[in-house]
Amino acid sequence: MKLLTFIRNGRQQLGVKTDAGVVDLAGAGLTCDVMEVIEGGAEKAAELERAIGGLDLSASSKYVLDESALEWGPCVTRPNKIICVGLNYRKHAEETNAPIPEYPILFNKFNNTLTGHLKPIVVPEVTRKLDYEAELAVVIGKRAKNVAKESALEHVFGYACVNDLSARDLQLRTHQWLLGKTCDDFSPLGPYLVTADEVGNPNALAIRAIVNGEVRQSSNTSDMIFYVDEIVSYISRHMTLVPGDVILTGTPEGVVLGLPPERQVYLQPGDEVTIEIEKLGSLTNRFVAEL
Repeated sequence: MKLLTFIRNGRQQLGVKTDAGVVDLAGAGLTCDVMEVIEGGAEKAAELERAIGGLDLSASSKYVLDESALEWGPCVTRPNKIICVGLNYRKHAEETNAPIPEYPILFNKFNNTLTGHLKPIVVPEVTRKLDYEAELAVVIGKRAKNVAKESALEHVFGYACVNDLSARDLQLRTHQWLLGKTCDDFSPLGPYLVTADEVGNPNALAIRAIVNGEVRQSSNTSDMIFYVDEIVSYISRHMTLVPGDVILTGTPEGVVLGLPPERQVYLQPGDEVTIEIEKLGSLTNRFVAEL
Protein backbone atom coordinates (compact mmCIF):
# COMPACT_ATOMS: atom_id res chain seq x y z
CA MET A 1 0.00 0.00 0.00
CA LYS A 2 1.15 3.52 -0.79
CA LEU A 3 0.19 6.14 1.80
CA LEU A 4 0.57 9.87 1.22
CA THR A 5 -0.16 13.18 2.89
CA PHE A 6 -1.94 16.01 1.12
CA ILE A 7 -2.97 19.40 2.40
CA ARG A 8 -6.54 20.69 2.26
CA ASN A 9 -7.65 23.95 3.86
CA GLY A 10 -4.34 24.18 5.64
CA ARG A 11 -4.68 20.74 7.26
CA GLN A 12 -2.76 17.55 6.57
CA GLN A 13 -4.92 14.70 5.31
CA LEU A 14 -4.14 11.06 4.63
CA GLY A 15 -4.58 9.54 1.21
CA VAL A 16 -3.90 6.16 -0.38
CA LYS A 17 -2.71 5.81 -3.95
CA THR A 18 -4.79 3.36 -6.01
CA ASP A 19 -5.17 2.60 -9.71
CA ALA A 20 -8.31 4.77 -9.69
CA GLY A 21 -6.60 7.75 -8.07
CA VAL A 22 -5.86 8.96 -4.55
CA VAL A 23 -8.49 7.91 -2.01
CA ASP A 24 -9.29 10.74 0.40
CA LEU A 25 -9.73 8.71 3.56
CA ALA A 26 -11.39 11.46 5.60
CA GLY A 27 -13.83 12.06 2.75
CA ALA A 28 -14.63 8.36 2.74
CA GLY A 29 -15.23 8.36 6.49
CA LEU A 30 -12.03 6.43 7.30
CA THR A 31 -9.00 7.28 9.44
CA CYS A 32 -7.25 10.48 8.40
CA ASP A 33 -3.97 10.31 10.33
CA VAL A 34 -0.89 8.62 8.89
CA MET A 35 0.67 8.35 12.35
CA GLU A 36 -2.31 6.29 13.54
CA VAL A 37 -1.80 3.87 10.68
CA ILE A 38 1.93 3.58 11.33
CA GLU A 39 1.36 2.98 15.04
CA GLY A 40 -1.19 0.28 14.19
CA GLY A 41 1.42 -1.50 12.08
CA ALA A 42 0.70 -4.21 9.54
CA GLU A 43 -2.64 -5.06 11.18
CA LYS A 44 -3.92 -1.48 10.82
CA ALA A 45 -2.63 -1.25 7.26
CA ALA A 46 -4.42 -4.48 6.34
CA GLU A 47 -7.62 -3.23 7.95
CA LEU A 48 -7.37 -0.01 5.96
CA GLU A 49 -6.71 -1.90 2.73
CA ARG A 50 -9.81 -4.02 3.29
CA ALA A 51 -11.91 -0.91 3.94
CA ILE A 52 -10.69 0.72 0.74
CA GLY A 53 -11.52 -2.47 -1.14
CA GLY A 54 -15.16 -1.98 -0.15
CA LEU A 55 -15.40 1.58 -1.46
CA ASP A 56 -16.76 2.84 -4.75
CA LEU A 57 -13.60 3.90 -6.58
CA SER A 58 -15.23 4.95 -9.83
CA ALA A 59 -14.16 8.16 -11.54
CA SER A 60 -17.34 9.86 -10.31
CA SER A 61 -16.59 9.10 -6.66
CA LYS A 62 -16.28 12.30 -4.62
CA TYR A 63 -13.44 10.92 -2.54
CA VAL A 64 -11.18 9.78 -5.40
CA LEU A 65 -8.77 12.64 -6.11
CA ASP A 66 -6.53 13.48 -9.04
CA GLU A 67 -2.95 13.15 -7.82
CA SER A 68 -1.74 15.95 -10.09
CA ALA A 69 -4.02 18.43 -8.31
CA LEU A 70 -2.77 17.71 -4.79
CA GLU A 71 -0.76 19.93 -2.51
CA TRP A 72 1.65 17.45 -0.96
CA GLY A 73 2.90 17.14 2.60
CA PRO A 74 5.62 14.88 4.03
CA CYS A 75 4.45 11.27 3.97
CA VAL A 76 5.36 10.95 7.68
CA THR A 77 4.14 13.98 9.58
CA ARG A 78 5.21 13.77 13.23
CA PRO A 79 8.17 11.43 13.77
CA ASN A 80 9.45 11.21 17.32
CA LYS A 81 13.00 10.95 15.95
CA ILE A 82 14.77 11.53 12.65
CA ILE A 83 18.05 9.60 12.73
CA CYS A 84 20.59 9.78 9.92
CA VAL A 85 23.47 7.53 8.93
CA GLY A 86 26.51 9.25 7.44
CA LEU A 87 29.00 7.84 4.93
CA ASN A 88 27.00 4.64 4.48
CA TYR A 89 27.80 3.91 0.82
CA ARG A 90 31.25 2.62 -0.06
CA LYS A 91 31.68 4.66 -3.23
CA HIS A 92 30.46 7.82 -1.48
CA ALA A 93 33.03 7.36 1.28
CA GLU A 94 35.67 6.84 -1.39
CA GLU A 95 34.69 9.93 -3.40
CA THR A 96 34.99 12.12 -0.29
CA ASN A 97 38.30 10.50 0.73
CA ALA A 98 36.76 9.32 4.00
CA PRO A 99 37.71 6.02 5.66
CA ILE A 100 35.12 3.23 5.59
CA PRO A 101 33.33 3.50 8.96
CA GLU A 102 33.68 0.65 11.45
CA TYR A 103 30.34 1.57 13.02
CA PRO A 104 27.33 3.51 11.67
CA ILE A 105 27.92 7.26 11.94
CA LEU A 106 24.74 8.66 13.48
CA PHE A 107 23.43 12.21 13.62
CA ASN A 108 19.94 13.68 13.73
CA LYS A 109 17.57 16.07 12.06
CA PHE A 110 14.37 17.67 13.38
CA ASN A 111 10.75 17.97 12.27
CA ASN A 112 11.34 21.50 10.91
CA THR A 113 13.22 19.85 8.04
CA LEU A 114 10.17 17.92 6.81
CA THR A 115 8.37 19.01 3.65
CA GLY A 116 6.58 17.35 0.78
CA HIS A 117 6.79 16.46 -2.88
CA LEU A 118 6.66 19.49 -5.24
CA LYS A 119 6.94 21.95 -2.36
CA PRO A 120 9.39 24.80 -3.06
CA ILE A 121 12.49 24.83 -0.85
CA VAL A 122 14.28 28.02 0.11
CA VAL A 123 18.04 28.18 -0.36
CA PRO A 124 19.06 29.79 2.94
CA GLU A 125 21.19 32.92 2.73
CA VAL A 126 23.53 31.42 5.35
CA THR A 127 24.92 28.85 2.87
CA ARG A 128 26.70 28.98 -0.47
CA LYS A 129 27.14 25.21 -0.73
CA LEU A 130 23.74 23.49 -0.72
CA ASP A 131 24.07 19.86 -1.80
CA TYR A 132 21.54 17.12 -2.66
CA GLU A 133 21.63 13.58 -1.23
CA ALA A 134 19.34 10.84 -2.55
CA GLU A 135 18.49 8.51 0.33
CA LEU A 136 16.25 5.63 1.34
CA ALA A 137 14.12 6.52 4.37
CA VAL A 138 13.11 3.71 6.74
CA VAL A 139 9.96 4.22 8.83
CA ILE A 140 9.65 2.23 12.04
CA GLY A 141 6.32 0.52 12.67
CA LYS A 142 6.93 -1.43 15.86
CA ARG A 143 8.75 -0.53 19.08
CA ALA A 144 12.34 -1.74 18.82
CA LYS A 145 14.77 -2.10 21.72
CA ASN A 146 17.80 -4.39 21.56
CA VAL A 147 16.47 -6.20 18.51
CA ALA A 148 18.63 -8.73 16.70
CA LYS A 149 19.65 -8.09 13.11
CA GLU A 150 17.76 -11.23 12.07
CA SER A 151 14.43 -9.79 13.26
CA ALA A 152 15.08 -6.09 12.69
CA LEU A 153 13.08 -5.76 9.46
CA GLU A 154 9.99 -7.02 11.29
CA HIS A 155 10.00 -3.63 13.04
CA VAL A 156 9.88 -1.62 9.79
CA PHE A 157 6.52 -0.27 8.62
CA GLY A 158 7.66 1.01 5.26
CA TYR A 159 10.02 3.06 3.10
CA ALA A 160 10.13 6.39 1.28
CA CYS A 161 12.36 8.62 -0.80
CA VAL A 162 14.10 11.48 0.97
CA ASN A 163 16.52 14.22 -0.05
CA ASP A 164 18.96 14.73 2.84
CA LEU A 165 19.82 18.29 1.88
CA SER A 166 23.15 19.42 3.26
CA ALA A 167 24.69 22.89 3.53
CA ARG A 168 28.29 21.73 3.20
CA ASP A 169 29.89 24.97 4.41
CA LEU A 170 27.79 24.82 7.59
CA GLN A 171 28.19 21.06 7.95
CA LEU A 172 31.99 21.25 7.85
CA ARG A 173 32.33 24.44 9.88
CA THR A 174 32.76 22.34 13.04
CA HIS A 175 33.18 18.65 13.83
CA GLN A 176 29.43 18.37 14.42
CA TRP A 177 27.37 18.03 11.23
CA LEU A 178 24.01 19.09 12.68
CA LEU A 179 23.96 22.76 11.62
CA GLY A 180 24.40 21.96 7.95
CA LYS A 181 21.60 19.39 8.03
CA THR A 182 18.78 21.09 9.92
CA CYS A 183 17.72 24.22 8.05
CA ASP A 184 14.01 24.46 7.30
CA ASP A 185 12.68 21.99 4.69
CA PHE A 186 16.00 20.13 4.42
CA SER A 187 14.25 16.71 4.44
CA PRO A 188 11.61 16.53 1.71
CA LEU A 189 10.01 13.11 2.26
CA GLY A 190 7.74 11.16 -0.06
CA PRO A 191 5.80 11.28 -2.21
CA TYR A 192 4.62 7.95 -0.79
CA LEU A 193 5.19 5.87 2.30
CA VAL A 194 5.26 2.38 0.77
CA THR A 195 4.54 -0.49 3.14
CA ALA A 196 7.34 -3.00 3.64
CA ASP A 197 5.40 -5.88 2.06
CA GLU A 198 5.41 -4.05 -1.29
CA VAL A 199 9.13 -3.31 -1.17
CA GLY A 200 10.67 -6.62 -0.20
CA ASN A 201 14.45 -6.43 0.19
CA PRO A 202 15.36 -2.78 0.93
CA ASN A 203 18.99 -3.44 0.01
CA ALA A 204 18.34 -4.23 -3.63
CA LEU A 205 16.78 -0.97 -4.86
CA ALA A 206 18.01 1.30 -7.64
CA ILE A 207 18.46 4.88 -6.42
CA ARG A 208 19.05 8.09 -8.38
CA ALA A 209 19.28 11.86 -8.02
CA ILE A 210 18.46 13.99 -11.05
CA VAL A 211 19.35 17.69 -11.10
CA ASN A 212 17.80 19.84 -13.83
CA GLY A 213 17.31 16.73 -15.95
CA GLU A 214 20.88 15.44 -15.48
CA VAL A 215 21.46 12.19 -13.59
CA ARG A 216 23.98 13.00 -10.85
CA GLN A 217 23.63 9.93 -8.63
CA SER A 218 22.89 6.44 -9.93
CA SER A 219 23.50 3.51 -7.63
CA ASN A 220 21.83 0.72 -5.70
CA THR A 221 21.13 0.32 -2.01
CA SER A 222 23.24 -2.86 -2.20
CA ASP A 223 26.29 -0.53 -1.99
CA MET A 224 25.41 0.35 1.62
CA ILE A 225 28.14 -0.40 4.14
CA PHE A 226 25.56 -1.13 6.83
CA TYR A 227 22.34 -2.66 5.55
CA VAL A 228 18.90 -1.69 6.84
CA ASP A 229 18.63 -4.64 9.23
CA GLU A 230 22.05 -3.81 10.70
CA ILE A 231 21.16 -0.14 11.09
CA VAL A 232 17.85 -0.79 12.85
CA SER A 233 19.46 -3.34 15.16
CA TYR A 234 22.42 -1.08 15.95
CA ILE A 235 20.31 1.97 16.75
CA SER A 236 17.91 -0.10 18.87
CA ARG A 237 20.79 -1.17 21.09
CA HIS A 238 21.42 2.45 22.01
CA MET A 239 17.93 3.97 22.06
CA THR A 240 14.35 2.77 21.78
CA LEU A 241 12.85 3.17 18.33
CA VAL A 242 9.10 3.85 18.26
CA PRO A 243 6.48 3.79 15.49
CA GLY A 244 6.90 6.73 13.17
CA ASP A 245 10.63 7.19 13.74
CA VAL A 246 12.40 7.89 10.45
CA ILE A 247 15.90 6.65 9.64
CA LEU A 248 17.82 8.18 6.72
CA THR A 249 20.23 5.52 5.53
CA GLY A 250 22.94 7.48 3.71
CA THR A 251 23.62 8.57 0.15
CA PRO A 252 25.55 7.05 -2.76
CA GLU A 253 28.32 8.66 -4.76
CA GLY A 254 27.67 11.60 -7.07
CA VAL A 255 27.07 14.49 -4.66
CA VAL A 256 28.62 17.88 -5.37
CA LEU A 257 31.00 17.53 -2.41
CA GLY A 258 32.60 14.50 -4.05
CA LEU A 259 33.60 16.39 -7.21
CA PRO A 260 36.96 18.12 -7.73
CA PRO A 261 36.76 21.73 -6.44
CA GLU A 262 36.82 23.20 -9.96
CA ARG A 263 33.69 21.19 -10.88
CA GLN A 264 31.65 21.84 -7.75
CA VAL A 265 28.45 23.71 -8.63
CA TYR A 266 26.06 23.73 -5.69
CA LEU A 267 22.27 24.11 -5.80
CA GLN A 268 20.92 27.54 -6.70
CA PRO A 269 17.45 29.13 -6.82
CA GLY A 270 15.68 27.79 -9.92
CA ASP A 271 17.24 24.34 -9.74
CA GLU A 272 15.05 21.25 -9.60
CA VAL A 273 16.04 17.98 -7.93
CA THR A 274 14.28 14.62 -8.27
CA ILE A 275 15.05 11.64 -6.06
CA GLU A 276 14.02 8.29 -7.53
CA ILE A 277 14.06 4.95 -5.74
CA GLU A 278 12.85 1.72 -7.27
CA LYS A 279 9.32 0.79 -6.05
CA LEU A 280 9.00 4.06 -4.10
CA GLY A 281 8.35 6.66 -6.79
CA SER A 282 9.90 10.05 -7.53
CA LEU A 283 10.27 13.01 -5.17
CA THR A 284 10.74 16.40 -6.84
CA ASN A 285 11.43 19.84 -5.40
CA ARG A 286 12.35 23.19 -6.91
CA PHE A 287 14.62 25.62 -5.08
CA VAL A 288 13.84 29.29 -4.58
CA ALA A 289 15.64 32.31 -3.18
CA GLU A 290 15.17 33.42 0.41
CA LEU A 291 13.14 36.63 0.53
